Amino acid sequence: MLASSKSRLGLMLVTPALIFTLVCFLLPVAALLLDAFRIGGPDSLDGGPLQWSLARFADFFAEPLHLQVLWRTLRIAALVTLCSALLCYPAAQAIVRVPARWRGLVLGMMILPLMVSPIARTYAWIVLFGRNGAVNAVLLQLGLADEPQRLLFTEMAVFVGLLQLLLPLMLMSLVSAMENISADLALAASTLGANAWQVFTRVTLPLTQEGLIVGGTLVFTGSVTAYVTPALLGGPKVLMLETLLYQKVSVESDFGTANVIAVILVAMTLAVNAGLKRIAAPRRTT
Repeated sequence: MLASSKSRLGLMLVTPALIFTLVCFLLPVAALLLDAFRIGGPDSLDGGPLQWSLARFADFFAEPLHLQVLWRTLRIAALVTLCSALLCYPAAQAIVRVPARWRGLVLGMMILPLMVSPIARTYAWIVLFGRNGAVNAVLLQLGLADEPQRLLFTEMAVFVGLLQLLLPLMLMSLVSAMENISADLALAASTLGANAWQVFTRVTLPLTQEGLIVGGTLVFTGSVTAYVTPALLGGPKVLMLETLLYQKVSVESDFGTANVIAVILVAMTLAVNAGLKRIAAPRRTT
């Protein structure tokens, strides 16, 4: 009887949050995604009777430019996610070894970039990548180039900007996961004859896979949905899905294609999260 009353009380406390999430998030997102499959209807610009079809998706994938933008977005997002993991694992291991009295300062410095506007950080890269910027000055000084190179409005500029923008998200996820690992486990593995690589692959990596899944999902999602960094560093020459979506809405008023892009972005995020979990599943069962 007591357990039943507690469960009812818990349900009553959670109900307002569920209603808020349903009304303010789930229903608008569902309506947006379903509109990509809807053609015609009284409220549609297409006219005609209401019907459900994949015609908009067929038209989207039939356009070579759209396929090029989709492949570029996937490629850059995957590279940003992979490089952030490779860079953040050693950084996270170093942070968790910092003495407790200094760890708060280090974590604060780690979070500090997130407090700076992405616009300000992106404009800083514009200054660095400009023809008279610091990067070109270093290249000329070292003799690696005879004249200033065009670094802005390239995929490399977008990649570097997104990596610097989203790196703290992966770092925080891995630090949070590594803080729960006892240092004795790595010491025991070393005592049993494991080298540094074996300790990482057989001890550290399996125990931090949840942090890697969360960080990878955040970084990949941030990469495919970022607008400011690709728009400023890539410009019209390096379109990504988010900048293409903006063009479809604000320039062409093509809301049907914009809805298709929104569905693709959500599907890509869910697929990456499911893929990371699937990769980690065999390790979890051993």
